[in-house]
Amino acid sequence: MAGHSQFKNIMHRKGRQDAMRSKLFSKLAREITVSAKMGLPDPNMNARLRAAILAARAENMPKDNIDRAIKKAAGADTENYDEIRYEGYGPGGVAVIVEALTDNRNRTASEVRSYFTKSGGNLAETGAVSFMFDRVGRIEYAPGKADADTMMEAAIDAGADDVTSSEDGHEVICAAENLAEVQRALEQKFGEPNKAALVWRPQNTVAVDDETGEKLMRLVETLEDNDDVQTVTANFELSDALLAKLSA
Repeated sequence: MAGHSQFKNIMHRKGRQDAMRSKLFSKLAREITVSAKMGLPDPNMNARLRAAILAARAENMPKDNIDRAIKKAAGADTENYDEIRYEGYGPGGVAVIVEALTDNRNRTASEVRSYFTKSGGNLAETGAVSFMFDRVGRIEYAPGKADADTMMEAAIDAGADDVTSSEDGHEVICAAENLAEVQRALEQKFGEPNKAALVWRPQNTVAVDDETGEKLMRLVETLEDNDDVQTVTANFELSDALLAKLSA
């Protein structure tokens, strides 16, 4: 299992406190506003906005919040956010990609660099680690939407490259440029997915010892706690023992 999937699941099992949920909603709203501002405010005509709304719904963000974030894009006083990708090495030499939306490049770069340094890692140049990942489309469905064979057959017919089914649900992977087409085909059979987005997928993962794993998880949590950081992806694997400890 790829590192990003592991710590994503751990975060969900831990649950979110009110403060964390408020911060998460702010990040989701920022992505919705930026997406609506970059294209049309209609999710049916704007794939990125549609993905942002799906992500918000998956976290139970209220509809009013979503609507406000879309309307905010049309306002003259809307903040301008830059999309920035940071790449670096965490503890154990693990590759980490951080995506951010920020209104202050210097502040965000300084904060992200400090997180890497304090963890024993280092921030690198853009392109330093992204070659170890593939940019792909990922579509997620709840386990009850279909059995594994049905989902696999439908996904392959739709043009997907890979499907992973487990008790947590179905994860469909496709080429980045085919995301909208594959998503439309699957929606005709199974309805709206939980999530659909472009993501970084590690080509290979690195097994780390538990001490390094805990340091990496602290780095990931610190990065995700930053207001400007939208996503964190890494290429490590945790041991079953550490997964159980972190999920407790």
